[in-house]
Amino acid sequence: MRRSFIHLHARWLLPVGAALVVAIGIWGCSGSGDAPLAPTSTFNELQGLLSPQFKAVMAVQDRHTEGLMAQRDVIGTATTLDDSGEPAIMLLVTSQEAMDAAPKTIEGVPVKVVLTDKIVAMASVNHKTKQTPPIQLGTSGGWRYDLANGYCCGGTLGSLISVGGVQRILSNYHVFEADIVSGGNGRVATTGDPIIQPGLIDVNCTASSAQNVATLVKTSSLPGSNVDCSSGNVISGMVSTTGSILEIGVIKSGTGVAATVGQAVKKSGRTTGLTRSTVSGLNATVSVSYENECAGGTAFTKTFTGQILVTNTRSRFLAGGDSGSLMVQDVTTNPNAVGLLFAGSTSIAVANPIAPVLTFLGATMVGN
Repeated sequence: MRRSFIHLHARWLLPVGAALVVAIGIWGCSGSGDAPLAPTSTFNELQGLLSPQFKAVMAVQDRHTEGLMAQRDVIGTATTLDDSGEPAIMLLVTSQEAMDAAPKTIEGVPVKVVLTDKIVAMASVNHKTKQTPPIQLGTSGGWRYDLANGYCCGGTLGSLISVGGVQRILSNYHVFEADIVSGGNGRVATTGDPIIQPGLIDVNCTASSAQNVATLVKTSSLPGSNVDCSSGNVISGMVSTTGSILEIGVIKSGTGVAATVGQAVKKSGRTTGLTRSTVSGLNATVSVSYENECAGGTAFTKTFTGQILVTNTRSRFLAGGDSGSLMVQDVTTNPNAVGLLFAGSTSIAVANPIAPVLTFLGATMVGN
């Protein structure tokens, strides 16, 4: 399994013949996490929540909640602390229009407006199950022959791209084509090989229980380039032509946007599903060790530069099996692509900026 300062998140390992996927520890190829960069409540803040001033603001909130909730696209109120640590009224809205129309203060109390999705009862979406075609992305998948030395692997089919007018599934090099020696399985990844959904790790290492959804276009992004990416030509009828991603929907077409520190982002992946976080660093340099096949020993170590770091406390944003997930803006509809997730730790997730990924493949994002 790959071991490094930053650990690969793409591929969980499953012993051939095992009935259950067992989570791999932090030093395996599944380690990922969130840096403790998000502020935590201090004693003074907690005292503020109990103060007479805080309770007085709660009373103001209560007096105005009915009238506020009667306004279009206002779906909630609360009492919170503003950026300076002072009590404020929180207003939850679902549109920019409601955000613009919101009062700045109520009875002299500052109003903090939060733009959010609609609040719904949380039904679970399983990103590991076999879908009925045409499939959505953000789902379990990988190279059909990704097993060796008694283990099988897999990752995430991240998103849909277009290369020369041909639609392809985008994921990581180490999800689609990392097998570079004819060792434990007697083959190496080759153009034309099937890409399956779900991945072998979710069908007990039995490829016949999965479905072919694309064919590999081997581009060997590593070790020579500064991106960890690969893609496969879509098999007609097997993938939604809109590029819809589970729990995200259709993204914006084109070349994506650059990341900024503090930017709200989300992703849909095989293991943790839909998760949200914030960009915590730019221009990062990280070293990652790669194996030459599933559970096949170290092949090379790659130092990446110019990478995006994302807060990933206790692997809540990215975990083993999520590699290949597309990171997008955390907005309600048609988010822009921001980066391609590929590695991390229990405190930090790492993504290639989307622009060099698309440039390497000569691609654009498929969407609206």
